[in-house]
Formats: sequence, structure tokens, C-alpha cells
Amino acid sequence: MPATAEIVEVLGGAEPGRRRVNSPEELKEWIREGLPFASLESVMERFGLNREEISSALDLPPRTLARRKQERRLHRDESDRLFRLVRIASQASEVLGGEGKAGRWLHTPNRALGGQPPLELLDTDLGSRQVEEVLGRIEYGVYS
Repeated sequence: MPATAEIVEVLGGAEPGRRRVNSPEELKEWIREGLPFASLESVMERFGLNREEISSALDLPPRTLARRKQERRLHRDESDRLFRLVRIASQASEVLGGEGKAGRWLHTPNRALGGQPPLELLDTDLGSRQVEEVLGRIEYGVYS
């Protein structure tokens, strides 16, 4: 799993005026409080995701996404799903050699995932685990 500091960086860093997030416990508390909407926008920008893709990956209807933008904060469960997406995208970035490559990989149909792009499987925990397994195989050079 990517380091806490890497995940916080992908999420856009801690909110201004807020304590620094340096440990998994602090990250867990930040997720429970609800991540700022700016974190979602940071993830979209870094991995080349559009609103439709992020809406699908987080299982968050577009109208709800628009409300969260106005509220400037995600709910606890939405924050947890965004964390899951970031954890996997960061792992892909480490394994494949950069955020751009990770973004392309997330969008590309994968034979080991039944021909589906990894991004389409991230809306469930089971699908996320399948994507993580494929990344693990890539990392260790195991053929799928």
C-alpha cells in the first residue's frame, strides 16, 4: 500500500489551517470527518478522470456530486470510497511508473479483469480487490 504521505498528497494535502496528516490514524480520522471536495478534484486532475468516471467509481450520482461541490465536503462513506480509489490509483502509479501511466491503465480494458477497464471495477470492494490483485501480479512479473 502506498505511504500515508503519498495518499495525502494525491488528495491535495491537508486543508489550510488544519493539522498535518502524518499517520494512518490521522488519515482515518480525516476520512471519517469527510474529505474536502477539493480532494476529489485533485484526484480527477492527477489521474485524468472526468466527472462521469468519478461519479461511477464512487457510486455517487451526478446530482449528489454537484451538491457535495456546493457543500465543499464529502460524506464519510463517500470519502472512504475516494480513499479506496486513491489507494489503488497510487499503487498503479508506483507499479507502472507515474500518474499518467496509471491513469491510462485505469481506463484501458484489461484481459485479466474480464476485458473491463480497472476503473469500472472500483465501485465495489470486490472489484477493487481484483484490480489490486492484478497490480500485484504486474509488480511481481506474474503472468495473468
